[in-house]
Amino acid sequence: MKKLVLICMVLIGTNSFSQSFLDKFHFGLKAGSNYSDFTNADFDTEGLVGFHAGAIVNFEINEKLSIQEEFLYSTQGSKIKDGIFQGQEIKLSYISVPILLKYKFNNGIYLEAGPQIGILASEDFKAIDPSDKFAEKIDGGAATGIGYQFKNGFGIGARYYMGLTDVSKSKSSAVNTNFQNNTAQVSVFYIF
Repeated sequence: MKKLVLICMVLIGTNSFSQSFLDKFHFGLKAGSNYSDFTNADFDTEGLVGFHAGAIVNFEINEKLSIQEEFLYSTQGSKIKDGIFQGQEIKLSYISVPILLKYKFNNGIYLEAGPQIGILASEDFKAIDPSDKFAEKIDGGAATGIGYQFKNGFGIGARYYMGLTDVSKSKSSAVNTNFQNNTAQVSVFYIF
């Protein structure tokens, strides 16, 4: 009888802990627009307008602090304004995974910052042979943002992503190919 009571207490305690742990996870959807360009390029560029969309997983540490991971499809790139490729657009699509520390104030405003990794999904640069790959497979950098989340889970946010790895896998002594992505994003989201 004592063993049965002990087993029941352990099961109830484990179930309570598991339930309270799982209650800290929140899921959501997110979509918005991008404005992207390259930094550190030695040729003139003009930014491109794109979009991002995907899913959110948020782990609540306490009422104010959480860790938020996102899985986004994001379009980025730039338009070349001079040289032999003048007028050509470099369009890149990534599966982006930011992992952000998010601090929410009592009034609903939040700040976020953390690393982001992007895995190249596709590239479109018509100036080169399609069999030649222009972009690196991995894009890494840091993201920071600000936003507002309503009590019902809807929210709006703005974020800046600064790439820290080189975009191009091409190496040339004539042109600096050590340039990075940078992207400004505006989003709407809903966290369940």
